[in-house]
Amino acid sequence: MTVTWSDSVPIYRQLRERVVAMILDGALHEGDPLPSVRQVAADFQINPLTVSKAYQELVDEKLVEKRRGLGMYVVEGACEALLKSERERFLREEWPLLFARLKRMGLDLKTLLREAEKLEESPR
Repeated sequence: MTVTWSDSVPIYRQLRERVVAMILDGALHEGDPLPSVRQVAADFQINPLTVSKAYQELVDEKLVEKRRGLGMYVVEGACEALLKSERERFLREEWPLLFARLKRMGLDLKTLLREAEKLEESPR
C-alpha cells in the first residue's frame, strides 16, 4: 500500500487524522480494534514509533483505549466526542476564513444552498 505523506505536517499527525476520519466515516465503530502498530508500520512503510505516537495521541484524547495484550480499541462515545470537537474546530478555525472568502466572491446563503441541492441530486 503506497501513501503520499504531506511534508508540512508530521506523519504521526496525518496518521492520527486518518484514524479520526475512519471513526467519523463509520469504518471504525465503538469497540472495534485499531490495526496493530506493526501492521500499520508495515503497510505504510513507516517507523513503528511513529504509529505508536499517533495512537498515543488518540489514547490521550480518550478516543481509544489500550487493552493490555490485546491492542487498541475505539472507546464508547468516541464518534460523538469527535463530531463535537471537529465541529467546534471548524467553526473556530475554518469557518471564518471560508466565510470571508465567500463574502469576497459575493456568494450568499441562498446560492450556496441551491448549489448544495444540485450536488446532492447528481449521481455519483
